[in-house]
Amino acid sequence: MKIYKTKKIDDSLLQLLLLADPSEKAIRKYLAEGECFVSVDGSRIIGTYVLMPRSNNAMELINIAVIGKEQGKGLGKLLLKHAIKEARRSGAKRLFVGTGNSSLGQLAFYQKAGFRMTKIIKGYFLKGYDKPIFENGIQCVDMVRMEMELNN
Repeated sequence: MKIYKTKKIDDSLLQLLLLADPSEKAIRKYLAEGECFVSVDGSRIIGTYVLMPRSNNAMELINIAVIGKEQGKGLGKLLLKHAIKEARRSGAKRLFVGTGNSSLGQLAFYQKAGFRMTKIIKGYFLKGYDKPIFENGIQCVDMVRMEMELNN
């Protein structure tokens, strides 16, 4: 398995990114400004993430996704570790991530990796999405922002 940066955004990669963010419009916007990395097994893309430069020596992990058949095998952790390493390499001092209030697995995933909750953006998922998002029987309404200090 290899992880590398790509500028080639085809339909299969877009479908993978849609697993973590149901807004194609939002995905296309942040792909234009961020750096997209893919994990490949042979010639098949099995995971991806997008890093976005932010102000004050910070980066944001915008999207991280793994294809269904590969979920639960530790690939998400590998992608997250790679993203942290890339953020450090770029000189970032902090790495941010945002996830939904209903994303219970993702909230645990990021906290286990060392992220701390820093902010709640109320009503975030009520704007810019065509239809309501539900996960774990809970409507996704608010964004939970999390942060990790990167000791370079």
